[in-house]
Amino acid sequence: MTTTYTNLNDIDGRTIGIRCAEDVIAEIGPGITAPDAVDCEGRLVLPAFVEPHVHLDKTLWGEAWQPGQRAAKLRDYIDNERRVLSANATAPEERAGRLLSEMLRHGTTAVRSHIDIAPDIGLSHVEAMMRLRDSWKDRVDLQFVAFPQQGLLSRPGTTDLIRAAMDMGVETVGGLDPAGIDGDPEGQLKFIFDLAVEKGAGVDIHLHDKGELGAWQVERIADHAEAAGLKGKVMISHAYCLGMIPEGRLERIGRRLADLGISLMTSAPADVAIPPVEMLTDMGVTVCCGSDGIRDAWSPLGNGDMLERAFLTAFRFDWNTDEDFLRALGCATGAAAKAIGLENYGLKPGGRADFVMIEASNAGDALCRRPAGRRVVRRGAVVAG
Repeated sequence: MTTTYTNLNDIDGRTIGIRCAEDVIAEIGPGITAPDAVDCEGRLVLPAFVEPHVHLDKTLWGEAWQPGQRAAKLRDYIDNERRVLSANATAPEERAGRLLSEMLRHGTTAVRSHIDIAPDIGLSHVEAMMRLRDSWKDRVDLQFVAFPQQGLLSRPGTTDLIRAAMDMGVETVGGLDPAGIDGDPEGQLKFIFDLAVEKGAGVDIHLHDKGELGAWQVERIADHAEAAGLKGKVMISHAYCLGMIPEGRLERIGRRLADLGISLMTSAPADVAIPPVEMLTDMGVTVCCGSDGIRDAWSPLGNGDMLERAFLTAFRFDWNTDEDFLRALGCATGAAAKAIGLENYGLKPGGRADFVMIEASNAGDALCRRPAGRRVVRRGAVVAG
């Protein structure tokens, strides 16, 4: 099946058309037309958004209002989440499916989600997310991370569950604050990287530990990634510490991250230091933005719109030039795709025919207004809007 979309404006301001053959872009550029072409009425076209970090299994989207809470320690938030989710009777895949519908209509067609694994829930969330992936496979690409939210080595039995989750088809080994949560950074990192090598998997580690302790762990993650030969297959999520260290130290760490292809994800929170995106991307580090939790026990905030997440990244750094806005959009498109290893991504011949059409004049206009009513194309066909 061939479908042609015309009267689109690309990010450089050109009027273009896109011819899709099956699920890839066969041709893109000015002058493309067809008798049965879809007139897109001058909309801006961008590659579909990529969500590189979310927790689908924990969302409360569509449930009764659940306010967040304020707590002094990360462990307090984790314990509260267990209480809230234990009392919720809705299947995780049902709640997650509601959220995926929102994400798709906003223009996201690829998602990496962390899945909670712990002795008290076993592999139930993994099983639920596998059912979700099967039912959504024609609409959204789903990748998963085996995530030890309650601790890895500090919760006996969790390592066996993580290994079992990888055997079930989870693609990425997750970790959580090797020092701050487990109190055994070398032990956690050895297990994670050994398992990733054994399973041919990637690694994605939540790192909330701040300051020098966090920076030291970034360096140790880099050491393990290099020793394991996992260049381009490791992500560090959050990494607040990189916004807290002297510039000289940051530059040394940043150069090494770039050399090893270790990506960073930030949700651009307003209440804590975050990695300086512009400086790091100028060094060659892949930095993407992600939603993290959306309407869950941690916070009722979030709406599944990656265009808004890119805006929040720009807002966090007071970016205001056209170059800044392109960088922010890149955090939710090309950088996010690269960070999760998404193949054939982008508006190019041979690229996956996933794109979003927005009623905006250019990238900055789209980012600043975030218009509703987007048209979303997945595998060459309109799936939303």
